[in-house]
Parts: sequence; structure tokens; C-alpha cells
Amino acid sequence: MSDLAECSLDNADDRRGLRIGAVFIILVTSLAGTFAPIILRSSSFIPKPVFQFAKFFGSGVIIATAFIHLLAPAFEELGSPCLSGTWTEYDWAPAIAMAAVYGIFFAEIAAYRIGTARLSKLGITYSSHNEDATDAHAHAHSPNRAPLDVDTSSPEHPLHGHPSHPHNHAETEDKRRDVEESSVDKPINDLSSTAEGAAQLIAVAVLEFGVVLHSVIIGLTLGVTDDFVTLFIVIIFHQMFEGLGLGSRLAGLNLPSNLRWSRYAAGAFYAICTPVGIAIGIGARNSYNGNGVAANIVSGVLDATSAGILLYTGLVELLAHEILLNPRMMKASSAHLTYVFCCILLGSGLMALLGRWA
Repeated sequence: MSDLAECSLDNADDRRGLRIGAVFIILVTSLAGTFAPIILRSSSFIPKPVFQFAKFFGSGVIIATAFIHLLAPAFEELGSPCLSGTWTEYDWAPAIAMAAVYGIFFAEIAAYRIGTARLSKLGITYSSHNEDATDAHAHAHSPNRAPLDVDTSSPEHPLHGHPSHPHNHAETEDKRRDVEESSVDKPINDLSSTAEGAAQLIAVAVLEFGVVLHSVIIGLTLGVTDDFVTLFIVIIFHQMFEGLGLGSRLAGLNLPSNLRWSRYAAGAFYAICTPVGIAIGIGARNSYNGNGVAANIVSGVLDATSAGILLYTGLVELLAHEILLNPRMMKASSAHLTYVFCCILLGSGLMALLGRWA
């Protein structure tokens, strides 16, 4: 009998005005957190360490979100006493999260191989960290990587060496550099720049996809929950921190002029997801049963999927690629690495603390 009571609908119609106000308050705070790094990116008075703080603080936020705010609730939802049958016979939360990790991994490999093959046909090659020749992990989507390299061995390329001057390597390299940096009219350079920008956007889109699923769920929860005030305050900070993490990644993209608008579009899309979830929750408050079987299954599957996506993105894309596999970072001073680690741990620590209430 107690289990039936625990699974029944119990939504009191209170604080409706505040719930409606929360739609606009969280929209504004989410936009502020996401757009701040993007807008301030070009400001000369903002020191570089500030942007590094935002970027690595955001990495910590993403990782803590995956473990504390997604994976833990997925265990709770898919282990609810309201469920029965197959859902009670196996621990589905970690299995779904693992499937999401492999899904993103396989999709990423496929995209990289297809993209590399297409660029190779056009005489374009790619290096992820051209500031160091020892990079052993050339990868097509690090947000801070250098531009694509043009293959000068192609006969169609204007810098292809002439047989009568095989020894003039330095002059060829100077011309190659001039073309890459200043020639905006040459189709091959425009193509490589656009292809590079698209690859970077895909990488951030994977991150945003996981964050967006989570944002809709917490918005829906806020719209229907009875413990509104505490959760409302926590979600304001939660969305600002998450927005800061996403915004710093968007700000760090090196995009061609025809794709720069996408930073703001991606930030705005993230910012509206939680308010949309709140609005849906308010509209369905009298009929939505957050304790019911369907709600637990849908929320649990989405949370576990989002957890897998953000775990892969946070640990592989943000930590491994930007620190462990980045020769420039690995050659940095111990003080700089300590600063980076502290930023990451601070982001994770604050988000883990917020998990105490949400």
C-alpha cells in the first residue's frame, strides 16, 4: 500500500506565479552564463588566465554534472520501487551510460574517417596541435586546435615545388605560410577553414546534446516539484555554471566568418531548454506524475544517456585531448598545470556541492 502511495500523483497547485517567473529568470541567468565568455572573448582588457579559468572550470562542471547530476539520478529513477518486470532484473543505468559512451565513440570515429577521406581528395591534411611536431594524436575536433594544413605536395596547389628549385625549402615554407594566413580568396583555403569550423562545431554539439537533454529534464522537474524554492535557487547556479562551461568552449572555437553566428545560436539553444522544460512542467502539472512508471523510465534513460555523453566528452575531449595529449600543455610549467587542475577541481567541487540539493 505504501508503494502505491509513493507512486501516485501528488502535485499541489501552489507557487504558480513564481514558477512562471522562473521561466524568465533562468532564461536570463543561463544566457548570461553562456554569452559572457563569448562576448568577452574579443575584449583586450580581459586577461588570458580568466578565459583559461572559465574553460577548465567548465570542464570540471561538465564532469561533475555527468557523475552527480545525471548518473546518480539515473540509478535512482531506474531503480524506483514503482517499476516492475525487466526494469527490476538488471542495473540499466550503467548499461545505458556505457552504451552512450560507445555510441559517441563509434560515431566520432566514423565522422573522423569520412571527413579525413573527403579532405584528402581535396589535397587538405590536418594536424590538431601544430605548435609541436611530437603530437601523436592528430584529431579533428579539439576546440583550440590549429587550422588545417594545406598539402603542398598536390600538383594543383600553387606552392607545389618546381623541379628546377628543389632546394629552396625555406622560401617555399614562407610562401606557404603567407598563403595560409592571408589568402582569403583562394577556394582551397576557404574550404579548409569552413571544414575546420564545421568539425569544431560538431565536437561542441556533442557536448551540448548531453547538456540539453539534462536541461529539459531539470526544467520539467522544477515545473512540477513541490520542493520548489530550494530547487529553483540551486538550478539558477547550476545553469549558470553549466552555461559558463559551454560558453567557454564556444568562445574558444576558431571559426571562419560565415560560421561565427553559430556560437550565439548554440548558446541561445542551451539557454532556452530549461525554461521550455519549466513551461511544459507548469502546463502538465495537474496531470504529470513524476513518480509514475513512465516518468521514471523516460527520465532514467535520458539521464543515463546524457551521463554517458558527458562522461565521454569531459574525460576524453576536455581532459585527455586538451591536457594529456596536448604537447604544449604537457610542456607547461608545474605552476600552470597546478592552476589548471585547481580550476577543474573547483568546478567539479561546486557542482558536486549543488548535488546536495538537486
